[in-house]
Amino acid sequence: MQGCIFTAFWALAHECGHQAFSDYQWLDDTIGFILHTFLLTPYFSLKYSHRRHHSNTGSLERDEVFVPKKKSALKWWAKHFNNPLGRFLEISIQLTLGWPLYLLFNITGPPYDRLACHYDPYGPIFSDRQRLQIYVSDAGVLAVTYALYRLVLAKGVGWVISVYGVPLLVVNAFLVMITYLQHTHPSLPHYESSEWDWLRGALSTVDRDYGILNKVFHDITRIHVAHHLFPTIPHYHAMEATKVIKPVLGEYYQFDGTPVYKAIWRELKECVYVEPDEGDNDKGVLWFRNKL
Repeated sequence: MQGCIFTAFWALAHECGHQAFSDYQWLDDTIGFILHTFLLTPYFSLKYSHRRHHSNTGSLERDEVFVPKKKSALKWWAKHFNNPLGRFLEISIQLTLGWPLYLLFNITGPPYDRLACHYDPYGPIFSDRQRLQIYVSDAGVLAVTYALYRLVLAKGVGWVISVYGVPLLVVNAFLVMITYLQHTHPSLPHYESSEWDWLRGALSTVDRDYGILNKVFHDITRIHVAHHLFPTIPHYHAMEATKVIKPVLGEYYQFDGTPVYKAIWRELKECVYVEPDEGDNDKGVLWFRNKL
């Protein structure tokens, strides 16, 4: 339960990164920095990489997170994971190590000419004018790490693991699961540069249903389509916006109410790589496949 509440804190910080929490950027950045830093997430680093994701959603060349591979780019071990045991191992690794590996090594992100790390102010993810804020993010994470060290000395390792460590693992698991399921579905296309445009990319996402956790997570789980179309709409108006855009988008609005524990297993099974449809002249539009 504490991990779910921490995830709600993380969702609010994400809103602040879009300046979708208040009318004042200084207030959004202050609240976002405090909440994300408390959860060992570098606020400004993620703010900038996440904006790149929103600017390039669905692009195979420029998107920032959960960029699928073409069949020809799969590693040799992919076929060995294409079975129930392999998928279980993949889920286990993804939900425990996926978030820190993304921050540290840009796992599931686009290829850069060198290591892209969210803690590196001079990494290829960031521009020169953003580097000072990356240092601020790093200083915040180091300060919380030091505070946790002092807590261990005062309360003991077991206490800190119980009160903070295990809930943080729950947060990391939910972040990866929510993001993965919002951008991975058999009905979602991905685009090469010849076919990609911003609107196509923004519609290449799907809303999900997490039951009672929808409200706990400030509805970020089921308003993702609206969020990509209008990222500055606050979460407290996003359901209202979603209800309005559904009839406008019609068949282009994507929602899947499959229970998420079933959905993540299905998507790992069916969404292994992307390829264009056979005989399709629009070779820049690619769809998920699983035949190896």
